Amino acid sequence: MEKEKSCGAIVYNQNNEVLVVKHNAGHWDFPKGHMEKDETEQQTAIREVKEETNIDVELYDNYRYEIHYSPKENVEKTVVFFLARNLSNDTHKQDAEIANIGWFKYKEAMTMLTFEDAKKLLKSSYEDLNNI
Repeated sequence: MEKEKSCGAIVYNQNNEVLVVKHNAGHWDFPKGHMEKDETEQQTAIREVKEETNIDVELYDNYRYEIHYSPKENVEKTVVFFLARNLSNDTHKQDAEIANIGWFKYKEAMTMLTFEDAKKLLKSSYEDLNNI
């Protein structure tokens, strides 16, 4: 069984809006991508958010989420997300991968996210954000 690992972030702004991206493949999700050699999970998450959206982020300590799925036969994928806040506001999408970017209120983001795992992450992260 081949194993893949990606990392990303669930990013909130000062208005408690969440950053969501529409991938060129058509699904709405949080920014994320594959780890590169010698990178930590945190470094990957920060880099991927920057590459896909142009947003600089700061990760909150102790808020790490993990999902597992099989994107294709004989592949097991782990995706690690961190709760984060934005340090910049000037979004610019990575044309090669991203079709659209936006900041959305919780209820709107919940209806937009394509995958159930992402909706569960949004719910957990929103609850955690309100306890910080």
